Amino acid sequence: MRTLDADWATGYVKIPFLSFRPRTADDVRADVALLDRVIARDPNALGELYDTYSRLLFSLILRILKNRHEAEEVLQEVFVQTWTRASTYHPALGSPAGWLVGIARNRAIDRLRANAVRVGPPVTASMPPRVEAPEWRASLDGQQLDIQRALDALPSVQRDLIEEAYFLGFTHSELAARYSLPLGTVKTRIRSGLLALRGHLEGRWMEQ
Repeated sequence: MRTLDADWATGYVKIPFLSFRPRTADDVRADVALLDRVIARDPNALGELYDTYSRLLFSLILRILKNRHEAEEVLQEVFVQTWTRASTYHPALGSPAGWLVGIARNRAIDRLRANAVRVGPPVTASMPPRVEAPEWRASLDGQQLDIQRALDALPSVQRDLIEEAYFLGFTHSELAARYSLPLGTVKTRIRSGLLALRGHLEGRWMEQ
């Protein structure tokens, strides 16, 4: 029997493929401080940002490009751009996590369009697709696949909020504004979705 190592009360889930918690106000302030250090050319600060966000950003980029090698290249481009353009970030535009996600998404779409120019008609892209590429699925181990399937089984009103909070780095407040929902509703849906996810995984893993 496998165990589910998670603090469900706080929403910090410490299992593969779902190991990023929504950013709190304190997290956002810490991230802003990291960007200030990047502006001051502190390479350790960039390393700390990489350690915090590389998995999240790689997941997003791979969803768009469906090619692991190109996703790795674009991820490096994202942090080069972060190093060179950190001074363009402004807190009024949102959290640093959202800013990094925007860079990653734009770089990935630029690469997708550049590839399309070489091989065929231009391609447009908006949000990452829900259907994962076979290469992405193949890169997951059995436990990670269990988690992805459990996510897929959730109602979309819960799954979308969880994915955007944990995989795209949106805060609860940003999600409330994004979906025109009360903040309490966002928190309730995320928590109920996490509880359902836990129940699905515990039931499945007890059978193994």
